[in-house]
Amino acid sequence: MNYIAYDEYIEKKSKFIGLKYIIKSKDNVEYIIKKLWEEHKKARHIVYAYIIGNEQNYTGSYNEDREPNGTAAKPMYNLLLKKKMFNTLVVVVRYFGGTKLGAGKLLRAYIKAYKSFI
Repeated sequence: MNYIAYDEYIEKKSKFIGLKYIIKSKDNVEYIIKKLWEEHKKARHIVYAYIIGNEQNYTGSYNEDREPNGTAAKPMYNLLLKKKMFNTLVVVVRYFGGTKLGAGKLLRAYIKAYKSFI
């Protein structure tokens, strides 16, 4: 599956790659994440959030991939819900640049990686 939107952000040598996909099932999500790990072997984190269904009947989830709770995928998931972006998967691939960013900068860096397409 190919992404439909892409953006990139760099903060203190950490690279954040944002990707957006149209999905139909949780199997799509699992397949995409597996392929991203194969493609980005040196990435430190791959965080994601998705919603499948419609406004009356949907399911969704997010995965922070060992990032501090609430700094990566949870805000992404909440924004997908707020914008009613159903059948959408948003992923951010992070390459660690050697400097810890702290919770605030980390949250802002993740948001900057995907804000152009949400």
